[in-house]
Amino acid sequence: MASVEWLVLADSAQVVGNKLFLMGGGWDVLTINTGFPAQHRMAIAASFRVPWNETNQKHNSEIELRTEDGQTIAKIEGQFEVGRPPGIKGGQDQRIQFAADLAVPINAPGTYVFAVKLEGQELHKTLFNVIGGPSVSLPLPPPIQS
Repeated sequence: MASVEWLVLADSAQVVGNKLFLMGGGWDVLTINTGFPAQHRMAIAASFRVPWNETNQKHNSEIELRTEDGQTIAKIEGQFEVGRPPGIKGGQDQRIQFAADLAVPINAPGTYVFAVKLEGQELHKTLFNVIGGPSVSLPLPPPIQS
């Protein structure tokens, strides 16, 4: 069965030619300085390993963002299919990567989870924590003295 190799959070991510490009990747704590609720831009990237005997077949995938109490915030559903490139040894697993930029509502501090399902079975998840930070304020300039 196809498997999840990894799942990573980033500020931005894209896959071009099955190569992953990340900016600000690998975080697990998100500080919100604007108060709650907030909308935050983030990216999710995943790598799937497909066994040789499952190449050239469609696979159903789902990546879901949930709160710690199980409420779904966002869901990405789709299919992928990976072929057998010419010249590789028979029997080799194949990798296919995925990335998506998201704007997600963050209503409160707490623990959030991205969970990945393949063919309806949850195989992998990664957690991140959202904390409130100090409000951003600019200092006032000193008074003008005569």
